[in-house]
Amino acid sequence: MSTNYADTFIVASADCTAERGLVPGRAGSVAQIQHALLLADPYGLTSDDLLFEVHVRRRGLAEAERAAERAAFFGRPQACLRASPLVKRYGWGLHHDAAGRVAAYGVETEIYRTLAARGDLRIVPGMRSRRT
Repeated sequence: MSTNYADTFIVASADCTAERGLVPGRAGSVAQIQHALLLADPYGLTSDDLLFEVHVRRRGLAEAERAAERAAFFGRPQACLRASPLVKRYGWGLHHDAAGRVAAYGVETEIYRTLAARGDLRIVPGMRSRRT
């Protein structure tokens, strides 16, 4: 089961209160690891790669365990990046290019506004943190 999108922009959740892209503060959290990976290598990872790399780092898995663990990891349903804390709480939009690779942009940036207005991209909202 894949979580990858192509030509898609996930906008910050409607109930996200961040006015700019915030750096997640808690070391080792899902948000902090996702943020570090996306900013270090924009468009370097697909959604599947990003989610799995966060899983590997949080569990401290060895290189030799990766192949078997990846099969097991994606053998279970995984939430897509619409549920990422970056879009739900920290004010980031996630752009997936034509090859499915991801980059993050703060809501305060011109590129975020440009991507959110593009007619050739599928625009999807981040999941809400609370029910309304």
